[in-house]
Amino acid sequence: MDWIYYVIIGLVAVLFLLMGYFARQLLANQQIRITQNEAKKLLESAQVKYEQMVLDAKEEAVKVRAASEADSRERRYELQRLERRSSQREERLERKLEALDRREQGLIGREKEIDTVRAQVEEVKERQLQRLEEVSGMSSDEAKQQLLNNVEGEIKEDASRRVREWEVRFKDEIDNIARDILATTIQRCATDVVSATTVSMVPLPSDDMKGRLIGREGRNIRALEQATGVDLIIDDTPESVTISSFDPIRREVARVALTNLILDGRIHPARIEEVVEKARTEVESTIRLEGEQASRKAGVQGLHPELVRLLGRLKFRTSYGQNVLTHSLEVSYIAGMLAAEIGANVTLAKRSALLHDIGKAVDHEVEGPHALIGANLVKQWDKSAEVVQAISEHHGEATTTSSLGFILATADQISGSRLGARRESLDQYIKRIEALENVASSFPGVEKAFAIQAGREVRIIVKPDQVDDLAAMRLARDIVKKIEETLEYPGQIKVTVMREVRAVDYAK
Repeated sequence: MDWIYYVIIGLVAVLFLLMGYFARQLLANQQIRITQNEAKKLLESAQVKYEQMVLDAKEEAVKVRAASEADSRERRYELQRLERRSSQREERLERKLEALDRREQGLIGREKEIDTVRAQVEEVKERQLQRLEEVSGMSSDEAKQQLLNNVEGEIKEDASRRVREWEVRFKDEIDNIARDILATTIQRCATDVVSATTVSMVPLPSDDMKGRLIGREGRNIRALEQATGVDLIIDDTPESVTISSFDPIRREVARVALTNLILDGRIHPARIEEVVEKARTEVESTIRLEGEQASRKAGVQGLHPELVRLLGRLKFRTSYGQNVLTHSLEVSYIAGMLAAEIGANVTLAKRSALLHDIGKAVDHEVEGPHALIGANLVKQWDKSAEVVQAISEHHGEATTTSSLGFILATADQISGSRLGARRESLDQYIKRIEALENVASSFPGVEKAFAIQAGREVRIIVKPDQVDDLAAMRLARDIVKKIEETLEYPGQIKVTVMREVRAVDYAK
């Protein structure tokens, strides 16, 4: 029975298997049909797209072909234009070549004519040379020899002139070395001293003080003038009184005394005499103090007290508007630097320079030039013979023989000749500049003349329509010659002639 059960189970299993197989076949066939339908749809869509792409490609090909044909036409037109231009250029070149050929033929003919004329000129030259030899009585060799002799003479003259120029140049170089030393000294001497004017004027608090100074019947002013030895000028000048005296010390005493009286307010003859005595003592103390300070500033030690006092008196002395004590200090600085530059005794140079104008402290009391007066004063209290000799030599009153005298004279000239140091030097400087410009302006064709660099150069502007380039060179030489003949000047003066042509027009 069991085998029937197994057979039935097997048949059932086979049946299920067959059913599963047929079911898969049905599903597979259905899937195949679906896939075929999708494939057909894709094929149809691809066919449509293909046809559209073919149409687009044909349209693009048409456009490309049209553009290509247009470009081809433009290129053909450009080629034709270039061919026409090339042909035109060839024609022009051919015409130019023909013209050059004709010109060459003409030049060949002209050259032959020139050769013919040249031969004729040479022939005429030979005949003229023979004629000159007959007239002069010299052969060409003799004429050449004479020309060489003339040239030799000119060369000798030029050589002599060159030798003189070298001599002048060497002298200028030596002068330049000396100027360098002086310039170095001047540059190291930094001073603010300029031309000063001593005016003894005492300010008043009010014009009412003038009446008190005069006093009853003028007794106060007479007492003050007798006590000080000055003239008291009381005029219409508002709130001020002027003191006049040839002696600068008396003028200073009167100024101090008058200032103290005005401050004190008690003005009567007895009080005036008392205040004047105190003013004398005060001025004397100031004089000694100024002398001691000057010797310390200059670095000069061991001066006699009387020399210190005389040196202090120079504080109230002026020369051409320049304060003498300040000038003496400046000369001492410069002399010391000059002595150091040339290797001289610096101490003696500074000592003699500080005392060189000490004679001006008493020159209104003693007859004679201040250099010799100062030398005699220094000789009494200073035992250095070199210092005394240098002081006596610095203005040429004695024969200059010592190097110290040269140094002192040079330093004195540097201090006194600086522009602005003295009023008279400024006036002379202006006159020299004006004379220089006037000399340059006196020549015809000169439009303007300017003296520059403190008179060491003159620049002349000439009229270009009247003076050409060669005339400008001659004008420079003529101006130099006239300056040398008519003017006195230190060193050398450079003359520059400028000629300028300007063309000016206006756009309207």
